[in-house]
Formats: sequence, C-alpha cells, structure tokens
Amino acid sequence: MNEPSTTLITGGGSGIGAAMARRLLDRGERVAVTGRGEDRLRAFAEELGNPEALLTLTGDASDPAAVQAAVDATVKRFGRLDAVVANAGTATHDTLAEGDPEGWREMVLTNVLGPALLIRAALPALKATRGRIVLVGSVAGFVHTPGNLYGATKWALTGLAENTRRMVTGDGVGVTLIAPGRVETPFWDGLGALPDGLLLTADQVADSLVWALGQPEGVDVNNVIVRPVGQPV
Repeated sequence: MNEPSTTLITGGGSGIGAAMARRLLDRGERVAVTGRGEDRLRAFAEELGNPEALLTLTGDASDPAAVQAAVDATVKRFGRLDAVVANAGTATHDTLAEGDPEGWREMVLTNVLGPALLIRAALPALKATRGRIVLVGSVAGFVHTPGNLYGATKWALTGLAENTRRMVTGDGVGVTLIAPGRVETPFWDGLGALPDGLLLTADQVADSLVWALGQPEGVDVNNVIVRPVGQPV
C-alpha cells in the first residue's frame, strides 16, 4: 500500500485553505495547516474531531523562521512532504491614491514574500518526493485593476510561479498557479459586504486545488484561472 501523501497549507484555518484540508483528510491524506490565529486553528481541529492526520501550526506566513519551523514540524510529524500550498493572503481593499501604506506592508509581505519563503523552505523535502508547489493567485494577477496594489501582489505571484517552475522542473517538482475569481470567503470582511453577482465557494476552489495535486506523475499543470460564471473580468 502506498504511503498517504502529506500536504502543508498556509492560511489553512478558514476559507479556501480549510476547505482544501477537509477534502484531503477525507481522501485519507495527511495535512498540516498554518495560521496566525491559534484559537481559530484549535477550533478547526476540534470541528474535525482532532484527527491524527491533521497538524496545526501557529505562525506568520511572512516570517522566515516560522515558515521553516512549519516545514520542519510537518516532515518530523509525517516523515515526508509531498506538496505545499501557498494560500495565506490578505488585501487592504484600497487604492494607491488613498490607501494606508502600513496596511500595504503587511499585504506585500504576506502575499509575495510568504510564498517565496514557503518555496525556499520546502524545496529540499519536495525534491526528495518529486512533489508539487501550488500557489493560490487571483484573476487580479492577470487583469489590471485601477490603482490596486493587491492586484500588483498577485501579478508578482503569477511571475513567481513561472520563475519557480523554471528553477525546479529539472528536479521533478511541479508548480501550479490556481487563480480564482471572486470567492465567498472572509477575504471580503474588510468591505462589510460581498460583491454583486455569483461568487465561487471556498469548496469549489478547493476542488481545483485538490485536482492540481492529483495530476498523474510527470504531468505539470501550470496556470489555471477559475471564475464564477458571469464574472466579466
């Protein structure tokens, strides 16, 4: 019998990350999730019945030491690492003309530096398993939005995905960027209301992420844009 796969998901205590963790656990796989909120991670684990196959790790996705510690703890607990999912992200929902630069700092560090740190920390383990790197981007990383720095961070992630692929493809490591459109998650809490029109659910995006991880050996799917029907941009 093949050993169950192990996946590390940043920002896995809610939204898309939590939905993906549930799906992988339901498939009999092992999952580590990180997040800054210890209470949220504890509640998530309790909701699932504190399964042995789930490891929760408190830490900031933009902190190099915390990211390395999460990778090390995952490998120590489960013996291997088959995939990492850079899902942690934040948005300030403002513009360059009138936004708060302090909010921008956290957003840029989380959305751009965070995935880079995860890639760096996980590469040795992923090379050993010929595993996969999955980055959760955004349609905003393919379509320009006036004055929007969040979109610029996602353009950076789009570039990071291809730059990473070109670095690791000779090592047998796959790299996939999943770029969702509008999704009904806590991402919109800062605006006080959801945008008009049909939105994807976290579960629907999680299906795409799990699909990316489940590609046959030797297949490397690189860029996937997932929009709800009716989203024009």
